[in-house]
Order: sequence, then C-alpha cells, then structure tokens
Amino acid sequence: MRGCPVPMPAPRPSVITRLRAAGCVFAEDEARLLGAAAATPDELDALVERRVSGLPLEHILGWVEFCGLRIEVDAGVFVPRRRTGFLVQQAARLLAGTGRPRPAPVVVDLCCGSGAVGAALAALSGPLELHAADIDPAAVRCAVRNIVPLAGAVHEGDLYEPLPARLRGRVDVLAVNAPCVPSAEIGTLPQEARLHEPRVSLDGGTDGLQVQQRVAAAALEWLAPGGHLLVETSRRQASRTVELFIRNGLTARVSSSGALDATVVIGTAVVGATAVPADPA
Repeated sequence: MRGCPVPMPAPRPSVITRLRAAGCVFAEDEARLLGAAAATPDELDALVERRVSGLPLEHILGWVEFCGLRIEVDAGVFVPRRRTGFLVQQAARLLAGTGRPRPAPVVVDLCCGSGAVGAALAALSGPLELHAADIDPAAVRCAVRNIVPLAGAVHEGDLYEPLPARLRGRVDVLAVNAPCVPSAEIGTLPQEARLHEPRVSLDGGTDGLQVQQRVAAAALEWLAPGGHLLVETSRRQASRTVELFIRNGLTARVSSSGALDATVVIGTAVVGATAVPADPA
C-alpha cells in the first residue's frame, strides 16, 4: 500500500498550462501524477480532460497519499484530507500510551469512508483488532480493499449499528471523522467536494453537529474503561463538540495543529461515568 518510489516522468509543459488555466493550484505536481498514470499520450489527454472538467484528481488516479500510504479511492467516495492525519497522530499517541497487557488494542474507524484512518493507524500502531464502519455502500467497498489486507474488518451500516456486539465495552480508540458541515453551507464548498463526494459524508445537519451528537451519545456503551473517543471537528465547532462529550459522560480536551489547520476533540471514558440526559426540546 505504500507509494512507489520509482521517479515519475517530467510533465509536459502543455499539460501544466492546461491544468493551471483550469485553476489547479498544484498544476506541476498534478501533471506529473497524471503523466505517470497514463500509458499513452492519448490516455494522458483523456485524463487531463477529466481533471480540467472538475473531477477530483484522486478519483481520476484511483488513490490518494495519506499518512505515507497509498489509499484507494473510488469515484464518488469521500477523499481523505491531509489535515485528518492529525487525527491519526493523536490516536496513535494514545495507543502507544495504553499500557494494556493484551497485544492487540481494539480500534474502530467510524464514518470510515475509504478506511484511510484505520489503515494509517494499523500501519503506525499495529497489530490492532481493527474495525471500520460506514453507511455508504460505495465507501464500504473501497474500505474493504484498504482495510481487509491489514487484517481489519469493514461493516456497512449507520454508525455503531453494524459493529459486532462483542465490541461493546472493549474499544480502546474510537476514531471518527464525522460529517460536520452545516446543511446550509454545503453549497459553499469547493466544486470537487460539492459535486463529486457523497452528501452523506459532508452534511452534519442544521448545526453541523448532529452526527457528532449521535456518536458521543453512544460512546460510553462501546468504549473500554479509559478508552478514548477522538472526533475531528473545526475550530469554530470545537467548544460545542466538547460540550457534547461532557454531556455524554466523557472528559474532553481540544488538540490542534496550526500546520495542518486541524482540530480534534479527545474524550476519555471515566470509570463509572454516565451520560447527562439532554434538555427537552
């Protein structure tokens, strides 16, 4: 799954010019990748035409580099962002500090999309008992190819619903990149996301927090004592994500990376903690 170290051919200047005119910020890098993916000049022209038309580069190539891995990404599947590597880093740090006697901590990649987070954690922190779940069938098919070779399991369904019941109370790390864009803001997203990624992977409901709320509400049922829930969020949403965690019986702290423009809220299941009932609407 790691990227091939073989040098890629120098990009054709005409390709760079076409990509730059289409608004591709990293036109030279994209031209190099497209050139490496094409077997003939005609095939390269076809790939460039797809890119110029607005199709995400990752969907054209069929893969994305994420945390040093080549993650397969099919057309119509959410493309993992570079900033999500910070979620992986934080989860790996917690796994390194568990000190648990058993050899394989239980890790769940919820809202897994292509399975990039789970695959990266397996590479950094394995061996793991790794499970991934997503509601989108296309994402699940993609995640199977990325997760199963790492001895992980992929489940299709809504949040916790498809997970094996035997995982209840056993999960050491629950890593979640939940959709968090407010519904009314979907139309402001870049075209690549708005038109080519499934809405279910982007839309977090009216306030952007509806999926996070559901994740936090059931987290104590699945986490082991001292287990951790990590949710990628935004800086403007972080304080409300913290409130969701605390309301549902978890401790909560915010960790951020300026370099990656990434924010993660980390919660811990305290022994004997219980959720606070939500205020009636």
